Amino acid sequence: MKAVRFHEYGDPDVLRYEDVEQPAPGAGQVRVRVAATTFNPVDGNIRGGFMRGPIPVALPHTPGIDVAGTVDALGEGVDGLTVGDDVIGFLPMNGSGAAAEYVLAPAEVLTPAPRSVPLADAAALPLVGLTAYQALFDQARLTAGQRVLVNGAGGAVGGYAVQLAKNAGAHVIATAGPRSTAAVTSAGADDVIDHTTTSVTTAVTEPVDAVLNLAPVDPAELDALLTLVRPGGVLVNTTVWMPAPSDQERDVRGIDLFVRSDAEQLARLVTLVDRGRLHIAVAERVPLAGLPTLHARAAQGAVHGKVVVIPATD
Repeated sequence: MKAVRFHEYGDPDVLRYEDVEQPAPGAGQVRVRVAATTFNPVDGNIRGGFMRGPIPVALPHTPGIDVAGTVDALGEGVDGLTVGDDVIGFLPMNGSGAAAEYVLAPAEVLTPAPRSVPLADAAALPLVGLTAYQALFDQARLTAGQRVLVNGAGGAVGGYAVQLAKNAGAHVIATAGPRSTAAVTSAGADDVIDHTTTSVTTAVTEPVDAVLNLAPVDPAELDALLTLVRPGGVLVNTTVWMPAPSDQERDVRGIDLFVRSDAEQLARLVTLVDRGRLHIAVAERVPLAGLPTLHARAAQGAVHGKVVVIPATD
């Protein structure tokens, strides 16, 4: 089969589109014929060798954390899945990824794919959708009637966060640049702040119950966002290289989110997609052979939104 792998850490040019042996599923594993994977910024950090501590991988390594595809073979002891099932999942970050024609996945990370969107496009859901869900509901414990500020709502996670928070009955304040303002508004934000022209701390005049920070702001900006949270509220931060601040005097918690694979939560997101309450946004679709170029573009800051990566079809 064809796959994209890197045999050493480094710049995007270490990625190779090459022939590799098709894997056979072991106990508890499923082989998936890949319809698509995606590019996530963490893929570039793993490739560059910056995540060797928290996310050790064996070389050569195939990237691609998200997967959408069709069950092709079952390992021993796998129940609840059948050859031919369309599935999606968030793969283990330290395992072999889905930038290939076939990938092995632990059966427990897979859930039936949404039926209302093309299978390849469904690859854009798992990692970013789960990040938004876990930030809002596992950590911020968002409920109807609360106010939430999504800082950096114009990115891939932000689009899901705005939709999910609005679905939950929250009042959603979102920051976005001019390029993504229309998309954030369409996602359901009640108020949109153009962070390129307006100070967020000036624009938000009433306290919020939760801040979800998705943007790589400097520590002083993150500290300023904390002042917008009401006593007893929470700031959830996904830029994990910069710890979330807390305010013990006002009982404002700061939480750093490390997203985890959760097939049950992913199934809830799929249900929302099929009910028309959650929109999957795909910015680009590129062929698997073009993944090295995509990594290079991302390193230059030229990739915006969620990009789906599709193996060649026979």
